[in-house]
Amino acid sequence: MAQESNELMDKLAALCKRRGFIFQSSEIYGGIGGFWDYGPLGVELKRNLKDAWWHDVVRRRDDVVGLDCSIIMNPKVWEASGHLGGFSDPMVTCKDCKKHMRADHLGLCVIHQCEKIPDEEFAAQLDALGPAAVKWGGPEGFMVANGASVEEIQAGLRRRLGSKRAKVVLRGQAMFAQDGDRTCFLEQGRPADWSRLNTPDARCPHCGGELTEPRQFNLMFKTFVGAMEDSSSVAYLRPETAQGIFANYRNVLDTTRLRMPFGIAQIGKSFRNEINPRNYTFRSREFEQMEIEFFCHPNEADKWYEYWRDARYQWYVGLGLKSSKLRLRNHEKDELAHYARACADIEYEFPFGISELEGVANRTDYDLTRHQKFSGKDMAYFDDQTRQRYIPFVIEPSGGVDRGVLALLCEAYAEDQAPDENGQMQTRTLMRFHPRLAPVKVAVFPLVKKEGMPEIAEKIYRDCQAAGLASFYDEKGAVGRRYRRQDEAGTPFCVTVDGQTLADQTVTVRDRDSLAQDRIPADKVLAYVQQRLR
Repeated sequence: MAQESNELMDKLAALCKRRGFIFQSSEIYGGIGGFWDYGPLGVELKRNLKDAWWHDVVRRRDDVVGLDCSIIMNPKVWEASGHLGGFSDPMVTCKDCKKHMRADHLGLCVIHQCEKIPDEEFAAQLDALGPAAVKWGGPEGFMVANGASVEEIQAGLRRRLGSKRAKVVLRGQAMFAQDGDRTCFLEQGRPADWSRLNTPDARCPHCGGELTEPRQFNLMFKTFVGAMEDSSSVAYLRPETAQGIFANYRNVLDTTRLRMPFGIAQIGKSFRNEINPRNYTFRSREFEQMEIEFFCHPNEADKWYEYWRDARYQWYVGLGLKSSKLRLRNHEKDELAHYARACADIEYEFPFGISELEGVANRTDYDLTRHQKFSGKDMAYFDDQTRQRYIPFVIEPSGGVDRGVLALLCEAYAEDQAPDENGQMQTRTLMRFHPRLAPVKVAVFPLVKKEGMPEIAEKIYRDCQAAGLASFYDEKGAVGRRYRRQDEAGTPFCVTVDGQTLADQTVTVRDRDSLAQDRIPADKVLAYVQQRLR
């Protein structure tokens, strides 16, 4: 099964390169890991996905507006959001081949010892959360507040390790953390002094060399603003688009006539300096997100969470991800982030495994409360009808554009048997995109380059193009090979002008998936295609 999956991924990557969907960035110089370029077909597919999202969640609704925030923001934004202190992964380096790897991806358990007391600000935050709370404690580990339950400590441990199987068990008055065969003792009743879990003698998977001790690696790309490169000019490329929405929440509220509940949507680039980008375009260092932050009354948050969770899943189904590979998975309580009240993942079974396409979370009032504290700006909403003042809860559907494109590519890829121009059955490779998303909607061919056929075909092509349909004109090579090229591009309809056209002004329209051919008047091609694209 693993071999078949690898072969499918290799075939898909080869088609994407051959037909101009996806190229490796800077390929002529050997490339650069974690960065990808979209070719002529790929950029159309990606744009169609983004346009479909924007049309469905912004333009068709009267309770969601759009936003386009800058990639570089005031560093205090990332301090308030927690990215400066806790946005990191455990990294190891091979002492021989010098490759960097995430320790948790190698099956290593990494809990760094807390060597210092949290700063005053962190301690105050911890106390404010009450007796049952688990919070990050900076780059050295995380702390457990007095009275935290076993379930809460276990949830924090799993997040820290990146392991869903890690668990916390009580033996008398002692508490232990377990992950597989590895066990360590945890202190209870005060901020925990973590000990590293015992790990096997792990070796580098590339060369077998010895690995360094794990160390935390912040995932944000650092840059400098202005003429000086010193601590006062440090800035970061945003690791997510959500914080720009939270920072502008007050501006949107003050400049529109929106009332609760309402949403703010954004599509934009984000950047994460992944230690080990992998799985083609799935985990990249530069990627695009499409996110909604939907603000509502705390008492209505559960209802709106369920609404967006189900609506977002059905949206992917409507775009053609109808197979059993698409699934909706609700998070267990011990999987939730410390700020989340509920969360669900819309997952897809890629050739390399089941992974998240989009997450939908009830983030409570965590983000607005944090930005209110760090900025000193009032983030409360005043309802002039009920005379009630409150900080809204936020429901966040957050999807990856690049992951969505990859899922569409995987779902669309197919091979079947079809006759070639000589009537011989041959294996045909095709991309069964939903017509709404197909990079090219219609291709137009003259059967031969003579007898006035090119002129008729080109007029049909120009009419379709003028109507806004992504169209393609091709008069080179045998018509069978032209069909094959369009099958691999995912073009749903091919129109052929032939000898009969000269006699009765009709053309052949070929369906990509069924291979059925309809004979219709040449001047009805545009209407025919438009009707089937709805």
